[in-house]
Amino acid sequence: MDKTFYAVKLIPPRPDFAITMSEEEIGIMGKHAAYWQQHMDKGIVHVFGPVLDPKGVYGFGVVSAENEEQLKEFIDNDPALAINTVEYYPMIAVVK
Repeated sequence: MDKTFYAVKLIPPRPDFAITMSEEEIGIMGKHAAYWQQHMDKGIVHVFGPVLDPKGVYGFGVVSAENEEQLKEFIDNDPALAINTVEYYPMIAVVK
């Protein structure tokens, strides 16, 4: 079955989040990075990391999934959802 690629945006709780994280938030984001790395090692996540937007840093990743339900399950299990929100959009074309 062909997989669909999705652009996933992790939206922090405040614009200065990247520089004002509490110890608890740092711990959550460490678990988030490990979660995404684990899925990168499995070939589900293709790239991820912070985007240094001058208006506010946010997270971005490209994920492949067999369907939207599989993507939602991946997102729902991300530890970062404890403090962040997520937007995702299917991608029309992918160059590998």
